[in-house]
Amino acid sequence: MSVAEVGWRLHDRARQETWSRRRFGPAPGTAPRSAGRRQVRTLPADDGLLALPAAERRALLAAADRLVQGSVTVLGVVRHDMDDPDWSLDPSSGLAYPTDRPGFKIDYRDAGDPRNVKQVWELSRHHHLTVLALAWRLTGDDTYAETVARHLRSWWAANPIMSGVNWSSGIELGIRLISWVWTRRLLDGWSGAAALFEDNPVAVDHVYWHQRFLATFQSRGSSANNHVIAEAAGQLVASCAFAWFPDSDRWRAGAKRLLADALAQNTFASGLNREQASEYHGLVAELGLVAAVEADAAGSPFDPATWDLLCTMVDSLAAVVDCRGNPPRYGDGDDGRALVLADPDANRWTSLVALGAAVFGPQSWWPHVPADAQSLLLSALLRRRIAVPSRPRRRPSHFPDAGLTILRTHPADPHEIWCRADSGPHGFLSIAAHGHADALSIELRESGVEILVDPGTYCYHDQPAWRRYFRSTLGHNTLELDGADQSTSGGPFLWTRQARTRLIDVAVDVDGPPTQQSQLSPQPEQPQRWAAEHDGYQALAQPAVHRRAVTLDPEGRSLVVVDRVDTDGHHHLRLPFHLGPHVDVQLAGHRASLSWTRPDGSAGGAVLVLPDQLDWEAVRGSVDPILGWYSTGFGRKEPTTTLLGQGSAATVELRTELRFTR
Repeated sequence: MSVAEVGWRLHDRARQETWSRRRFGPAPGTAPRSAGRRQVRTLPADDGLLALPAAERRALLAAADRLVQGSVTVLGVVRHDMDDPDWSLDPSSGLAYPTDRPGFKIDYRDAGDPRNVKQVWELSRHHHLTVLALAWRLTGDDTYAETVARHLRSWWAANPIMSGVNWSSGIELGIRLISWVWTRRLLDGWSGAAALFEDNPVAVDHVYWHQRFLATFQSRGSSANNHVIAEAAGQLVASCAFAWFPDSDRWRAGAKRLLADALAQNTFASGLNREQASEYHGLVAELGLVAAVEADAAGSPFDPATWDLLCTMVDSLAAVVDCRGNPPRYGDGDDGRALVLADPDANRWTSLVALGAAVFGPQSWWPHVPADAQSLLLSALLRRRIAVPSRPRRRPSHFPDAGLTILRTHPADPHEIWCRADSGPHGFLSIAAHGHADALSIELRESGVEILVDPGTYCYHDQPAWRRYFRSTLGHNTLELDGADQSTSGGPFLWTRQARTRLIDVAVDVDGPPTQQSQLSPQPEQPQRWAAEHDGYQALAQPAVHRRAVTLDPEGRSLVVVDRVDTDGHHHLRLPFHLGPHVDVQLAGHRASLSWTRPDGSAGGAVLVLPDQLDWEAVRGSVDPILGWYSTGFGRKEPTTTLLGQGSAATVELRTELRFTR
């Protein structure tokens, strides 16, 4: 952290003290409003929802009905108190945060606190309100709209301005503003919409102070990652749609500049996110697109460079997803969304690709995904397609700046083999907050089924031991030496020493759209290869270099991984291979038989031949030590099987081969 950043943080802390002392109660009327500026930007009558697939409509209405009946699932925890929610309650611990203290005075980062602040924040992002509002727009049933009104009035009353944990982090305010804008937009035509929003002094006050907060307390320096993008996007969306205040024009111009700059700083030229965390790539791309569409509809479009960047972000996502539309899993992820206009359990990645297709048009090599409510509604608001002149005509497989390489079989392969290899930087900015100690790690899928998996994230603040495991070297499919992580952690969001990775060799197909002839009789495919090394073990008492080479043989349906350790010393080696939760395994010596069921119901299988220099065991769901776990999403974990090889060696070469059955 630089001296300048330390100074800024001290200055910001002083402003927080000032704001905390002048905390506002629930009494309305503190927001200045401009005369004649109470309009709300609405959707056109032809909003495109008639094209919504019937299955998606049914799923969304079922989710809305559960909400009306008082039930919602938040980060894997089912709540049944939605008739009268406690907006400060963490249901996982049963404990609530105080509501009578300024948000800046609540230490939600305390590792000894059993409360999980993400549970509180996630519900207060109000994504469930956009689901209810969309259900009203689809059906005209006022029960949905009345539930929205009850929840909003309850939230405003329970969260007085600057009071409680929901006023402690700018990213929460920014995303909440986006939800409010779209809730009001979707309820346009409901008789109570104006009385709930623009004619309601309490609502106006909250919209005003949310935006004033964001204009005053901006993430900068080492924290200028996805947080600053969410803050700027929320400010921009609200100042465009709720242009009610004397400061609205100034806020809009400032947020637009900040968002354009932050998107450029947070994104590699290839379009992938610099945080080295795939879920944050999705969040940032979605925030950018939602805000850019809003600004365009308000007559304040972004310049072509920002539109080009957003297009590159969705092109890169479309390039790296597997045959089921799922991207790689690496780095942190907390299920963050900019806007939810679907059943919350729907595939958010195919939705994002559909949104990109609606805004920019798909390339011929893109996976085909149907339009959904989000893509239809944002397309209706935008009312035009953005033309980007320079886009890849063939699907890229290697992203050198991000160090991400995809080895995979031909698009015509009915049982795609897909492998991600990592030779990228550790993370973004000085603290690399959301990176993991996963240099040279791989993921492997067959027919979209996870065979070798990245563990995910599971938690942030409240369970330090689990936090350490899920971002450790041992938690990933890469080699650990002497029980040490490749990079050194200084806290749950801080890396004090970061391993540097160097690409040695890459030869992968750049796939174009399969022709009719290649679909009928694909030409023989050449093996694809990748190799890299990292310096993370140079800090050991006996320095070492880990090199890894991966070769995919599409014709032979096999994957070979060769790990080499070069050192003058002697080291304890641990080589884990983390299997997907749907993979069954039988281990005999250094040979493992794997089996799984594909999405089409057919049986998949493989033989994994492990290095015979190591002693192998299968570990599942161990808690002391922690090993053999998989997180499907933030706050959720389940046991899975880890094949762990251990041994001691100096310079050594370890060969692993996975042969898929035909």
